[in-house]
Amino acid sequence: MATSLEESPETRTPLLDDVVDGAVDYKGHPARRLPSGGWRSASFIIGVEVAERFAYYGISSNLITFLTGPLGQSMATAAENVNTWSGTAFLFPLLGAFVADSFLGRYRTIIVASLLYILGLGLLTVSALLTSSELQIVLFFFSLYLVAVAQGGHKPCVQALGADQFDGQDPEECKAKSSFFNWWYFGMNAGILLSFSVLTYIQDNLSWGLGFGIPCVVMILALIIFVSGTRTYRYSIQGEEESPFVRIGKVFVAALRNRRTSPSAIASEEESLGTFPDQSSEQFKFLNKALLAPDNLKKNGKVCTIAEVEEAKAVLRLFPIWTACLPYAIVFAQFTTFFTKQGATMDRTIVPGFDIPAASLQSFICLAIMMIIPIYDRIFVPMARAFTREPFGITMLQRIGTGMFFSIISMVVAALVEMKRLQTAKDYDLVDLPSATIPMSIWWLVPQYCLYGLADVLTIVGLQEFFYDQVPNELRSMGLALYLSILGVGNFLSSFLISIIEEATSWGGNTSWFSDNLNLAHLDYFYWLLAALCGVGLLAYMYFAKSYLYNRASTI
Repeated sequence: MATSLEESPETRTPLLDDVVDGAVDYKGHPARRLPSGGWRSASFIIGVEVAERFAYYGISSNLITFLTGPLGQSMATAAENVNTWSGTAFLFPLLGAFVADSFLGRYRTIIVASLLYILGLGLLTVSALLTSSELQIVLFFFSLYLVAVAQGGHKPCVQALGADQFDGQDPEECKAKSSFFNWWYFGMNAGILLSFSVLTYIQDNLSWGLGFGIPCVVMILALIIFVSGTRTYRYSIQGEEESPFVRIGKVFVAALRNRRTSPSAIASEEESLGTFPDQSSEQFKFLNKALLAPDNLKKNGKVCTIAEVEEAKAVLRLFPIWTACLPYAIVFAQFTTFFTKQGATMDRTIVPGFDIPAASLQSFICLAIMMIIPIYDRIFVPMARAFTREPFGITMLQRIGTGMFFSIISMVVAALVEMKRLQTAKDYDLVDLPSATIPMSIWWLVPQYCLYGLADVLTIVGLQEFFYDQVPNELRSMGLALYLSILGVGNFLSSFLISIIEEATSWGGNTSWFSDNLNLAHLDYFYWLLAALCGVGLLAYMYFAKSYLYNRASTI
């Protein structure tokens, strides 16, 4: 079982300087720093992530093209389907993390998820080879959502297992763990970049069957890589203590049961049990009522402790931050949908006879990320550390908020470029010719992709580290699943927003903002709306971040 075991002083091994707290090697022995874990083990896991992201984005990056092409869907319907599937794929990690943290453990969950992944990709390949029919549509969407289920088990567990290879109690390994999140994202985007560069071209110019089949082969290789590193990994183990889900749930149930308890009784109980750390007792004070229990429970000793109440508060403190990040997640949904369709109408000629696939322009997000991460990790962090005295340069919340600001700039630039594209269509009398190429280079879209890449480095990596670090040790897979669920809900909100705007703007026979003829549509209005939503989200985020209390004293 892959949850952490907090050892008591009596059960710890005497070699404290050489043994990683609460971790074991593949035989169940205490994990020593040299034989297991560290960057050696993490490199296997990063390699698996490179392959998995190559496979996943081999589907998602060009999915809207397949839906509007071979399956014949309208742009608005296809965008809604892409957002719904992406949202589902980002929400399933909540289920996968629960299974891993409560039952199978991270290692076994990754194995099962990988097998499901391979099955889903294989069926997807078969569906692409079928001719247009009801069977093709049913098989396609079944296999597509099977991939979403598999990704739900794979994604949070692989990253959590990778971070587990570094001991958070050791100062040097703690710094390495923070660096791991940066290089994890670097490797992830290397896989995505390769997918954008190779698979989108194959899908657009050769065969959809081959374009979906290659990811299946790559996932088989990823499983082989993962299993080959088995002997080097550090594994967390579960003791006989109560499940963290039960502990946290018990606090909320007890607080609800004692909701009518007077403040004086709570204060008296706090005084008898000891003080709360820092200012925590003033936050979510209603949970302090969990310290009291009916007489029959007190006789059996079944009352919530201060540590359990603090654990519940730590989890609850995450949700205002989670909510404030949703507008950013709505922006995150756009680069695989409308950005791609926008680029498809523009001049994509690189050299005579070769047009870059519109979906390949997403490569610039990856290129920006891969250029920025080394600069951030090796130059910015040491320089910022000298001024702020923070171990990692700036705090996790500062990093996330800065990325949200750049996402607003990205949307503003996208709106301005779309206004320019629409004006060019008018100038050349191409408004009523949706299939005509607008005489405007696709390179105009590069700035919005690059700005989005910068926002990603700051916000996405910051969210990964934040949600991994701020949950109880036994729930770290769930913490990463919570971060992914932001993106999932964002995709659903994007789909919902598109549906509402589609209905409102097409009412009475008017031209929709999302008309299949993009020269008559108004994606620029949509981008301005998203920029405004992100601005409101950033203000809410700053309010919640200012009052946030970090869960661990050692945490930035």
